[in-house]
Amino acid sequence: MSNYKEKLLKVNTFVFDYDGVLSDGYVLITSDGDALRTANVKDGYAMQLAIKKNYRIVIISGGYSESMKRRLESLKITDIFLAVDKKIDVYNQYLETHKLLPENILYMGDDIPDYEIMLNAGVPTCPADAVEEIKRVATYISHQPGGHGCVRDVIEQVLKVQGKWMNDDAYHW
Repeated sequence: MSNYKEKLLKVNTFVFDYDGVLSDGYVLITSDGDALRTANVKDGYAMQLAIKKNYRIVIISGGYSESMKRRLESLKITDIFLAVDKKIDVYNQYLETHKLLPENILYMGDDIPDYEIMLNAGVPTCPADAVEEIKRVATYISHQPGGHGCVRDVIEQVLKVQGKWMNDDAYHW
């Protein structure tokens, strides 16, 4: 476990899948065709706090809906890649554009489309209810399932290890 905590010291960018990580993976389709998902407020708080502390938050998802996009934008997340067919291509391009190393990245995914990025990220993580193939390549498996605080779990750990948790700017949105 100490090796895992040491890896957190180099993280400056969080990359998350949406369905199964930021949501519980269930989708409600409205009569007008929008796909609605639930979102965890504690995950949202942690993401906006990380942004205030100059971490990058990146979303790479195969899913898409206007409500997903609006939720992420309301948290001041600007690096949003939705309806992505091959996630590793977007991930590699993002690293190249921002001159990031894999060791700077904490990635959280839950299913097979996340596998290639999990193999490349410096700190591959997953929710408690991820598929077995993803759990096998994860450095850390959150005790929380997707959509129920797993994102808060990993962001909080990084900020604590780096001495950036519970500072003055933590007490407000």
